[in-house]
Amino acid sequence: MKRLALSLSLAVVSCLPLAAQTPAPKPPTTLKGVLLEQLRTTHNSQDWFASGNTAMQGLTAEQARWTDGKGNHSVGQLTYHLVFWNKRSLQKFKGENPSQFSGNNDETFNNFTPEQWNDLVKQFDQGMTEWEKAVEGADDATIAKNASLIAHIGTHNAYHIGQIVFVRKEQGSWDPAKGVK
Repeated sequence: MKRLALSLSLAVVSCLPLAAQTPAPKPPTTLKGVLLEQLRTTHNSQDWFASGNTAMQGLTAEQARWTDGKGNHSVGQLTYHLVFWNKRSLQKFKGENPSQFSGNNDETFNNFTPEQWNDLVKQFDQGMTEWEKAVEGADDATIAKNASLIAHIGTHNAYHIGQIVFVRKEQGSWDPAKGVK
């Protein structure tokens, strides 16, 4: 009887580490998978940091217009900038000709008006959804040819989303429960 109890105890104890460890999601194993993960993380996934949708969520147009008075951009200006470059880059990825651009990057921040805010948030979401669909539907050769462009979109978005969260923290409109303390 003691042996049976000891055997059962050892069997239970030996299984504890397996039961206590939930396997982490497997990382993507293809170039397309990695690039899609980057796009989704900066769009609407909460895997690593606050996504774009989360960072912009719940702001009024007035809050989106707020600046610290030190020459830094508002959330609205940063969002406008992301929408501009995400759209333009997607057009290039699809082989389309983007509209004329003067080359002055300041223009991609300074065209925001408070009346546009809600539409701008929708444009960011729609643009990122379009990016994801385009990458999902692309063949491996197209992905390989455009991998740097797609990776830079993810990096560019992450950089400016971090700025959006920082502006919201400075403004007092960021909820740390959304993932960044």
